[in-house]
Amino acid sequence: MAEKKKKQSRCDCCLYYEFDESFGCMACSINLDEDEALHYSRPNSVCPYFRWYDEYKSVQKQN
Repeated sequence: MAEKKKKQSRCDCCLYYEFDESFGCMACSINLDEDEALHYSRPNSVCPYFRWYDEYKSVQKQN
């Protein structure tokens, strides 16, 4: 039986990963509690809120 590979989400490529001025660093803009944030930041976990950031998609809407 073949194992299915889980998709890994990378925070630095996520739509919700933005610069937080209050902390002065990049952070997730989704309101997660500490346990959720720790769980989703692990290498083999999959974040249900992950969305690929595509800067070209926003440019296409402007044209």
